[in-house]
Amino acid sequence: MIDLDHFFDTAKDICIGTAKREIAARKGLHMTQRELAARSGVSFASLRRFEETGQISFESLVKIAIVLDMKSDIKNLFHERKVYRSIEDVINEANKER
Repeated sequence: MIDLDHFFDTAKDICIGTAKREIAARKGLHMTQRELAARSGVSFASLRRFEETGQISFESLVKIAIVLDMKSDIKNLFHERKVYRSIEDVINEANKER
């Protein structure tokens, strides 16, 4: 069965999902909210709000990602993607790689 749920995610869904993954990463490092807040330079209130609602400034999210060793995830957020205009473009690219 094909999972189509990601096609219907709202901005809020993505923010909440990101917060849940941050919580899992933080807990995986056996770090408390207060510890992560102190180490990242993000206020405890901002971190707590993020984990509860998914709302946070981008700069604070970057600071948290750095502490959780997830900086590359943020840096690749808008990475360049190859855009194909036709199936022929896809075939030609595949043939170049051979």
